[in-house]
Amino acid sequence: MDDTIAPLTVRHAYAAPPARVFEAWVAPSLASRWLFATPDGRIVRCDLDPRPGGALVITDRRAGEEVEHRGAFVEVDPPRRLVFTFSVPKYSSVVTTVTIDIVSAGTGCELTLVHEGVLPEWAAQTEQGWRDLLARLEQVVGG
Repeated sequence: MDDTIAPLTVRHAYAAPPARVFEAWVAPSLASRWLFATPDGRIVRCDLDPRPGGALVITDRRAGEEVEHRGAFVEVDPPRRLVFTFSVPKYSSVVTTVTIDIVSAGTGCELTLVHEGVLPEWAAQTEQGWRDLLARLEQVVGG
């Protein structure tokens, strides 16, 4: 029995061009400013190897403990598409898949994130987490 929910889909529009938004997902100097960062935490490790099979490891120190986010890049097609596996071993052994599609929209772009394989008990928190992170990304890429 598959106890995951239907894929979560979150969209966000940016004034920045697609290349700038894509870069913020794969450049450690930018990703460390927003990706998996919490308001009360601090990114202490951001290792990204943005090529198929390359690793993604981001560690956030929050409330005195470290939370590691892990994955592997599956598809890297700048500046349009990024697919990676994703897990947070501290909380679950489940490995999920995140797909990012970025399309031009006027002088900016629209990003659509689809997260597949999320367990029902994590669905609401995961969706809100992505909404918060995509809003934080807007501060990083500007316009």
